[in-house]
Amino acid sequence: MRKSSCFAVLLPLMLLVTGCASKPDNKQAQQQTDYRDSRDPLETINRPLWDFNYDILDKYVLRPATVGYMTVVPKPARKGLVNVANNLSEPASFLNGTLQAKPDRAAISAGRFLVNSTLGLFGLFDVATRIGLVEQGEDFSQTLAVWGVGDGPYLMLPALGPTTVRGTAGGLVDNLYFPLGLLNTPLTLTRAAINALDGREQLMSMENMLEESLDPYAFVKESYYQRQLFKIYDGNPPKQEEPEVDESVFDDLLDDLE
Repeated sequence: MRKSSCFAVLLPLMLLVTGCASKPDNKQAQQQTDYRDSRDPLETINRPLWDFNYDILDKYVLRPATVGYMTVVPKPARKGLVNVANNLSEPASFLNGTLQAKPDRAAISAGRFLVNSTLGLFGLFDVATRIGLVEQGEDFSQTLAVWGVGDGPYLMLPALGPTTVRGTAGGLVDNLYFPLGLLNTPLTLTRAAINALDGREQLMSMENMLEESLDPYAFVKESYYQRQLFKIYDGNPPKQEEPEVDESVFDDLLDDLE
């Protein structure tokens, strides 16, 4: 599925952030306090919202609801509901693929919607993937990125989680496309609830990694940016240049150990 496809890509980042599963000492905490991320000029607002989302909404609402959902609804049924919700996004993926000048990916999204809406019983079964039409997941935020629009400030939205100004604008536009723009409020809320429960279910296995990270807020932020980069470049983001290492530092360290 769309959310889980990026977890393998984010694993090295997660290991880096969690370090040795140890809490920061006073020096590390001071360094984190002094550091200012240029992508996150609203950090003084975003951090309290993160605390609200994670310590209150997730702890007392989303996680218990997800556990109950997993207990009551069998996994095949949960998978079918997610398939239906994802199928409604295929027309938006087709249009965004077209706007990004990716005709092959746009054609796959159109084919997926046609196959799953008919043979898949309105998307309940993901027949398209079984015949080689893999979900493309193009959205308007990616379209804006391809057009050269920057992320804008990082945002932590109440209940909705991490995003950016571009991501927020992109999500609003995607919800105007057919058939999402035709859904009434109850159906829209039901789709959002299914996606939220599914996303939280997939994160169950990563809870310990998040809790043991040096800075859970930074962990989530970096994971978000890595996932967006993965999506924009269709799973093949450019390799980042390795930082230059001053070998004299290691020489000095060896001298001290001798």
